[in-house]
Amino acid sequence: MIFRILEDQFAQKARESKDADRRFMQLALSLGRRGQGRTWPNPAVGAVIVRDGVIVGRGWTQPGGRPHAEPEALRRAGEAARGATLYVTLEPCSHFGKSPPCADAVIAAGIKRVVAAIEDPNPEVAGQGHARLRAAGIAVDVGLCAAEAAFDHAGHFRRIRDKRPHVILKLAVSPDGKIGAAGGKPVVITGQAARNRVHLLRAQSDAILVGIGTVLADDPLLTCRLPGMAARSPVRVVLDQSLRIPASSQLVLTARETALWVVGSELAEAAAATRLGAGGAQIIRVPPGNATGLDLPAVLQTLAEKGITRLMVEGGSRVAASFVAADLVDEVWLFRGAEDIGEAGVDALDALPLSKITQSQVFRVHASETFDKDTLTIYERA
Repeated sequence: MIFRILEDQFAQKARESKDADRRFMQLALSLGRRGQGRTWPNPAVGAVIVRDGVIVGRGWTQPGGRPHAEPEALRRAGEAARGATLYVTLEPCSHFGKSPPCADAVIAAGIKRVVAAIEDPNPEVAGQGHARLRAAGIAVDVGLCAAEAAFDHAGHFRRIRDKRPHVILKLAVSPDGKIGAAGGKPVVITGQAARNRVHLLRAQSDAILVGIGTVLADDPLLTCRLPGMAARSPVRVVLDQSLRIPASSQLVLTARETALWVVGSELAEAAAATRLGAGGAQIIRVPPGNATGLDLPAVLQTLAEKGITRLMVEGGSRVAASFVAADLVDEVWLFRGAEDIGEAGVDALDALPLSKITQSQVFRVHASETFDKDTLTIYERA
């Protein structure tokens, strides 16, 4: 009987410990998301230090990618880190880059246990950080909330493994599957709450991409217009094979305030590139893919080489369809409004049916949200 009671008590403590681990890791994941869109080319990591059940330090990757999350949390914890547990959303780095290895900082601080959500696929780390910690006598547990961490760090993983950014396609679609009015005229599809969510997604992206058709039709600004968050606007990228973007466009006029990268063909005229460069735009040249567009894999590879890990693709229908057809979309944010546009409106994916996303085995539903009369369904690569 006594043994049974002891077993029950032990099991209860184990459950409580697991629940606490999960709770602290969830906090670390939430902290890490604060850095999304601001830390590239580094991953946006979150870290929490806990001693005797009390949080003594919190950290997340700082703008520009440094300091990393672990040193930030250790700095805040100070001496309280000795004998504590570190919860971190990605394996602590083990190599010398522009800063010393985080694993060494964790060891020096006297951390007793490390709970890491997932291993870093970077060949310079790839388990070596965990191995270094274990060699120093630190208990290391890996895998708690791994699926959530993989989703949050998808940009870092994609850039390391596939040499391209994680591509997030955003579509705002009417109930009858349209994204614009007849003749390509812009139309408001969703309400303000849903549009605010789009601006938050922009702030969490390293770069936002549109085609020259969208620029000529809408003259967009492509910044984050949430109050106080203008500085979190992503790099604006325009696919413009012949470098036709007007010098009078909002994008060019604001290029010195918010970065503008114009991707043109290697065959585009040098005079046009000089004109745009004088306005503050950065010109990127890639091979032409065909008679009507650029080589998208080459575009993505170039963006990855420049450090972009999370790329938001926002329009128009031909660009969206091109990414879907090329199997280069990893995540889809599909907003649906409440009002039909009509048969003459612009189809969401040009000549492709929307079912290429909604009924495809390539994608599965990750999450959904509701904003007044509008809905958002987030799909991820299956």
